[in-house]
Amino acid sequence: MTSTSDPRALRAELEALTTEAFRPELADIDRLPTLDIARLMNGEDTTVPAAVAERLPEIAAAIDAVAARMAQGGRLVYAGAGTAGRLGVLDASECPPTFNTDPAQVVGLIAGGREAMVTSVEGAEDSKELARADLDALKLTPLDTVVGISASGRTPYAIGAVEHARAQGALTIGLACNAHSALAAAAEHGIEVVVGPELVTGSTRLKAGTAQKLVLNMLSTITMIRLGKTYGNLMVDVRASNDKLRARSRRIVALATGAPDEEIERALAETDGEVKHAILAILTGVDGRTAARLLEESGGHLRAALAAAGG
Repeated sequence: MTSTSDPRALRAELEALTTEAFRPELADIDRLPTLDIARLMNGEDTTVPAAVAERLPEIAAAIDAVAARMAQGGRLVYAGAGTAGRLGVLDASECPPTFNTDPAQVVGLIAGGREAMVTSVEGAEDSKELARADLDALKLTPLDTVVGISASGRTPYAIGAVEHARAQGALTIGLACNAHSALAAAAEHGIEVVVGPELVTGSTRLKAGTAQKLVLNMLSTITMIRLGKTYGNLMVDVRASNDKLRARSRRIVALATGAPDEEIERALAETDGEVKHAILAILTGVDGRTAARLLEESGGHLRAALAAAGG
C-alpha cells in the first residue's frame, strides 16, 4: 500500500478510485435551484439498491459464515474509520434493543475511539497498529467475525483490522465501494458494492455510505434471523425497555398467537416479559418455566421449541 507520507502518491491513488472521481457535468450544481439539486441527489440514491443487488451472492455467503460462528458463541465486530466506522457502531448499537443481544455480541470499533463518533481524530484511520490494538482488547477467537468497512477500500485501519483478525483465525469480511480493493483482497469474504462517483466529489458518506448501511442491515438482520431471533417476520426477541417497546411486545404476541389481551398479559407476566416465551406458552399451553426450558434446549429457535412441545 502506498505510504500516506507521500502526498503526491496518495493523491494519485485517490484519483484512481471510482468513489473519488470528479464529475464535470455537475460542476455548476451550486447554481441550480434547491429542488433541482434535491432531484439530482434523489436520482443518485435510487441507483444504490441495484449496486447492492449485484453483490447479493457474496453477501449471503458471508452471512451464512457469520451465523454459523455466532451460533457457537462467536461475536460480530465491525471496524472502520469516519463514516464507515460510525455506520458500524450504529448497526452494532441497534442490535441489543432490536434482538435482545448481549452488548458484547455485536461490537462496533471506530478508528480513534468514542471521540471519533462526533469529532474527527486526525491520523487514526491511517494506523493499522491502532486497529490491532483495538482488536487485541477484545481478545478475538476463531469463532468471531471481523468486518472491515471502508468506502475507498484502502483505509489502513480497516485493512489492518481484517489482516490481524485473519491471522488470529477469525472470519473476515471486507466491505468496500471500489472494485479490486485492498480491503476485499485481505478478507476471506470480499463485498465490493460499486456505486460510482458521488454527487459531491469526495463525500463518500453519500451513496457509498448508503450502500454500506444497506449491507450492514443485511449482515446483522439476516444473521439474527438465522439465529432464531425472529418468528417469521416478527421480532420476537425484542427487549421491552420502554413504553413503545412494551406496546410492541404485546402487539407481536398478539400477531403470533391471535390471543386476547388478557391472555397475553398473563403470559407475559408469567414469562417476565419475554415475548418468545410468552408466544410459546400461549400456543402450546405450557407454563413459563417449561417454555424457558424448551427454548434453551432449542437454542432459542421458537419454531424448534414449538415442534418439541407438539405445537
